[in-house]
Amino acid sequence: MPKDPFRTRDHVADFDDIVADIVARSTATRATLPMVTDVAYGEGSAERLDLFFPPGRHKNLPVHIFIHGGYWRMFSRSDYSYVADTVTKAGAIAVIVDYALMPEVRMAVIVEQVRRVKRWVLDNIASHGGDPGRISVSGHSAGAHLATFLFEKTPMPSRIRAALLLGGLYDLKPLQTSFLEPLIGITDEEAAVFTPTTRQHDPETAVTILVGDQETPPFHKQAASFGARLRKQGLAVHASCLKHRNHMNSVRDLGVGGTQASDCLMEMIGHTCG
Repeated sequence: MPKDPFRTRDHVADFDDIVADIVARSTATRATLPMVTDVAYGEGSAERLDLFFPPGRHKNLPVHIFIHGGYWRMFSRSDYSYVADTVTKAGAIAVIVDYALMPEVRMAVIVEQVRRVKRWVLDNIASHGGDPGRISVSGHSAGAHLATFLFEKTPMPSRIRAALLLGGLYDLKPLQTSFLEPLIGITDEEAAVFTPTTRQHDPETAVTILVGDQETPPFHKQAASFGARLRKQGLAVHASCLKHRNHMNSVRDLGVGGTQASDCLMEMIGHTCG
């Protein structure tokens, strides 16, 4: 029986080791970086975010929102604190967010939650030393999918200067026949409404699309298709393939200095939000 191209464990032999490493890195980040934790951006128990700051005084800093992956069904913001290491080195405030998980909630709830994160940042980040006029976003896998809803064309302007999308899912239809079917059961309506390749996006947002060269074919296909779609909509798109990287070590690299992924993240924050 062929391996499911969407089931990460089938294609990343050291999956558990990488997860353990990113969790350990995140623990270290929370112990070393200045932070404000467990900030409510909504009324739901999962609607919480953590803020991480560069050392020193905070005034009019660029702001970067990171949305974790896990096929909308696993992981949490505390697992991905380590991404703040790169964000703060770039001189920005890192906003690491949580959202409710499927199947306890449906996709519409999660999408509205990440939109609520953006509204919270726009309304409140100035009181934490951030500049609401210099916001960027990134996400990995399902998090990249969710990040696309922060720079849609309606309402305009999105107020997101730039987005970095890593190993993203931009067409939900193929997932309906994947290993996820009995776990989260993406419906026909969800696939139709929440597939980014069918939606309109803000031409003022610069987008970086990354995929590991060791990712399975659907991730490469979806990245190429979504990039082409964005270019037709007038967005500036930079696409790149990460050398010798799979679905998991690529996201770990976001918080590891000197890697291709972290360099892309720092460059995006610096050039677009500087």
